[in-house]
Amino acid sequence: MKIRDVMSKDVQVARPEDTLQAVAGRMAAGDFGFIPVADGDRLIGALTDRDIVVRGVASGAGPNARVLDVLSRDALVVRADDDLKVALDLMSSRQIRRLPVVDKDGRLVGVVSLGDLSTRVKERYAGEALEEISRPG
Repeated sequence: MKIRDVMSKDVQVARPEDTLQAVAGRMAAGDFGFIPVADGDRLIGALTDRDIVVRGVASGAGPNARVLDVLSRDALVVRADDDLKVALDLMSSRQIRRLPVVDKDGRLVGVVSLGDLSTRVKERYAGEALEEISRPG
């Protein structure tokens, strides 16, 4: 099975010029803590609620600071045509729960989460991945 078969396609996206307050408000309203950041359809990074706090607020950034100032660049990605195991292995080895999904041309087409994968793969593999992702650094 391929990542495109389980990924979320209806994905909220932040833009580099968005303010931290605006994106944090969207995160609160939607009850999520991760958002890909794209310039047009090109992924340039990702922003988490932790990025906002640790890179933004902790360094003195105000609510009108731009996403571009605190985003995580070089976000790990998977391709829509990759096998599910590719995402599980990457999530396990890097201890991450969500990955942006790009097409063959590098355009953002979705996000895959551990939850998406756990519904489609053998319980053992999802359990192992969750254990690795959740272990203390």
